[in-house]
Amino acid sequence: MTRPDILQLNPILVPEIQQRLDDLYTVHRLFEQADPEAYLDAHGARMQAVITGGHTGISNDRLRRLPALKVVAINGVGTDAVDLAHCRARGLPVTATLGALTEDVADLALALLLATCREVVAGDRFVRDGDWVRHPQPSAIPLARRFSGQRIGIVGMGRVGRAVATRVQAFGCPVRYTDLHPMPDLPYPFEADLCALARQSDALVLAAAADTAQGIVNAQVLDALGPRGYLVNVARGRLVVEADLVAALTQGRIAGAGLDVFVDEPHVPPALFGLRNVTLQAHRASATWETRAAMGEMVLASVAQALAGQRPSASLTT
Repeated sequence: MTRPDILQLNPILVPEIQQRLDDLYTVHRLFEQADPEAYLDAHGARMQAVITGGHTGISNDRLRRLPALKVVAINGVGTDAVDLAHCRARGLPVTATLGALTEDVADLALALLLATCREVVAGDRFVRDGDWVRHPQPSAIPLARRFSGQRIGIVGMGRVGRAVATRVQAFGCPVRYTDLHPMPDLPYPFEADLCALARQSDALVLAAAADTAQGIVNAQVLDALGPRGYLVNVARGRLVVEADLVAALTQGRIAGAGLDVFVDEPHVPPALFGLRNVTLQAHRASATWETRAAMGEMVLASVAQALAGQRPSASLTT
């Protein structure tokens, strides 16, 4: 029996998931091809499913060269790199692994809050570099800030925003939020204006889905957050005007930042590297074995359902 042909645009890092794909389908790893476009021209007509990442997505030009396609399965939650309207008009299911990443992304948001307020990275470097031995006096390293009890403003009260709110409440932190509209099922105060939310917050956590929004955290918002305020971003880099953030940090107009995402990944503004009040991660919020395995299971299910002639349960377009 001929196995269906599957186009894979990104590696899957959990070997068991990749092995199951290879056992079930003829998997064409486009990311391994010397000339991906020529390979697609030669083999695209046979592809029945595409597996891609949220950042990679797939262009309409490539989609047009896949006439037999039955599903685009995104191994992630970002859908901005796929033209959903185009796929909807074509009747093509686009799936994402919504829900699988929630707990780990919220965990990292909390880790960034704690690490930045308590200057964990700077303290680690102080010990590793031998500075504690050379300067054992308590005044050799600046005092940090208490996180417990801080006022937390959350931008985006979807799955991740809600999970962050639950976690920070365990630290005695009051929560306010902003979103496209108030959510009646939430016990937290809603603030429609982002600057107003920033003024009322000691830390602003960006957790919005952000498929279309960009540059909403600018100099005005950062100034409203103020010199004792922290910014944490586990959503999308483009939500922040990075030049404004760099200026605010270097000029002491905000207290610090914990950042997992950036505008032009993997390129990070070099000015951030020398700042002790900044904690940096390489877009790793969902990078645990548990989450990546759960995401892989959802991708496998989406492909299997689509190839069986069913509407994938995770479809966003059909």
